[in-house]
Amino acid sequence: MKNISLTLLTLAVATASQSALAFQKGDWIVRGGLATVSPDESTSNIVVGSDLGVDLAIDNDTQLGLNIAYFFTDKLNIEVLAATPFKHDVNFGVSDPLGTGDKLGEVTHLPPTITLNYYFNDPSSPFQPYIGAGVNYTFIFDEEFTSANDAAGLKGLSLDDSFGLSAQVGVDYMLNEQWFLNGSVRWVDIDTEASFSLNGAPGSVNSIEIDPMVYTISIGYRF
Repeated sequence: MKNISLTLLTLAVATASQSALAFQKGDWIVRGGLATVSPDESTSNIVVGSDLGVDLAIDNDTQLGLNIAYFFTDKLNIEVLAATPFKHDVNFGVSDPLGTGDKLGEVTHLPPTITLNYYFNDPSSPFQPYIGAGVNYTFIFDEEFTSANDAAGLKGLSLDDSFGLSAQVGVDYMLNEQWFLNGSVRWVDIDTEASFSLNGAPGSVNSIEIDPMVYTISIGYRF
């Protein structure tokens, strides 16, 4: 009887320890790490009076990614994503029509995103995978041409802000009851358009679908 009681006590302690690893209603979590925005861009051609036959390409950038989430059930949380500003090089897509170099300019953006996540919440595993969907508002600012393009007559670069959907998959790996590692992949719908002038003539790129994948590795803490 004594051995049976000891076995049951051991199982109860083990089960309680495993359950504590899974997130629970009322938990707050914060994460911080590196986030890489990798655009999968598709743009219309540059137009200045007529179609120049050249589109745009946008480079990757990596910054500090931050998010905070609150579990309103054991399996569902609301997450707010933030980051330090991402700065991307904007290049001529195929060839340089002005002879000023392949780099056209730079743009900076902030992509705050609100996501509803569903956790599979397996209490027997330190791996806590989840999927999510949400909305994003991207603030685009500090748009500028390179000095060579500015000298060639390109002025007043401006890109519109963007509102769109987002989706993600991720996993938290629990190191203990408070600390965990996180990896996630997120898709964000970012659509914009650009306006500028070339030697006083109005120019535009009427469709810029950036639609990046966002890859994040971070460390998190549960309150």
